[in-house]
Amino acid sequence: MADRHYLVAVIGAGPAGLFAARQLANQGAQVVLFNRDVKPGGLAEYGIYHSKIKMKEGLRKQFRQILDTPQITYYGNITIGAAGDFSLELLRRLGFHAVLVTAGAQGTKWLGLPGEDLQGVYHAKDLVYHYNKLPPYSQHHYAIGKHVALIGVGNVMMDIAHWLVRDLKAHTVAGVARRGPAEVKFTKKEMESVGANLDEASLENELARVAPVMEAIGQDVTAARQYIISGTAKALPATSATRLRFEFLASPVRILGDEKGRVCGLEVENTTLSGDKDNPKARGLGTFRVLDVDTVVFCIGDKVDESFGLPVMWNAYVKNPAPSFPVDAHSYEAYDPQAEKPIQGVFVAGWSREASSGLVGIARKDGENGAQAVLRYLDTQPRLAEPQSVLAALDGCMQQLNKPVVTLPLLRKLEAEECAEAQKRGLDEFKYASNAEMFVVMGV
Repeated sequence: MADRHYLVAVIGAGPAGLFAARQLANQGAQVVLFNRDVKPGGLAEYGIYHSKIKMKEGLRKQFRQILDTPQITYYGNITIGAAGDFSLELLRRLGFHAVLVTAGAQGTKWLGLPGEDLQGVYHAKDLVYHYNKLPPYSQHHYAIGKHVALIGVGNVMMDIAHWLVRDLKAHTVAGVARRGPAEVKFTKKEMESVGANLDEASLENELARVAPVMEAIGQDVTAARQYIISGTAKALPATSATRLRFEFLASPVRILGDEKGRVCGLEVENTTLSGDKDNPKARGLGTFRVLDVDTVVFCIGDKVDESFGLPVMWNAYVKNPAPSFPVDAHSYEAYDPQAEKPIQGVFVAGWSREASSGLVGIARKDGENGAQAVLRYLDTQPRLAEPQSVLAALDGCMQQLNKPVVTLPLLRKLEAEECAEAQKRGLDEFKYASNAEMFVVMGV
């Protein structure tokens, strides 16, 4: 395909989008990479814990190399979608052969509980963006109290616990799970960041309380305990007196508020487990208790942006059930279930296709697979006689937006200024906290 002229729009500059763009460019396509944020990286930049600077810088180096590819054009601070700067339909009308959506899961899941609108109720993703200084979340004030309930027991919950324990130094942090200790989803490595603050006496009491339920379906209480505490052996030294505990077999049903509209408790329904040890299911018992907390954070995953302009089902964009260009038996083709046909030339990859563990390697692989599906589709399409005319038309549309548009030279200028500022302040890293500050530095 190297001698053909094909033009592809990639929406989203996280790991999936960046590695997809490289794959497409390496096969001869001209790629335009649209990013909602000023900086590329997505969750690799704004989702990895803020103190993991060495890991982030290693990824940034790879991303810089990708963006230096001559056949990739970068536009930051641009939104794509039904109510965005450009719609998917407009991109196709401009002349793009295909659109690959790798915008991640930009929506947030809620449980629809009474009290979710109280002060002190947050979604984990918003807090992760906040402490990683992603505008505009970096500028929001989040009133975090001293006693925090984290709903969910995966790695995202551990990231929030890390922030609460080591940065904010909350008094207590409770991981709340409707199932039992054998179903925790965080890794041993993540426990190392907060293991020194684990309230082991509370854990032992909780294990003793839920042991009969676990044993009734054949689960090993000792193995569950060992897994939870396995990260404590190499735990970071404690920087606070925060007590981290778990509340198992507890399904949130209502968030309680005081007369000022602030969280003052989390009501949970006691649950039991049915099924078997490998496929346990939580069932409510009809009895309730209240956890004494002043902040509730939902760590229950994300969903795609329903306003983007693609059909959504079960929190994900709908994929073609009988794909014409499958890769590894997966469909990457957007699909209209009402019309019962694929959406011509539109593909999805990364978290836009399916939520994953959040690991960069998994996002990269899925982005590259999505690019492969696009390449196979392009082989069925006529080439453009002059793709530069489409790029010129796109540039004209950009100039009419009446907003700053971040190109690669501007991005490089921002990176240099932030590096210089970090050196001046004696910091390992420095980030401007608002888009306005970044625009001033870039001179736009």
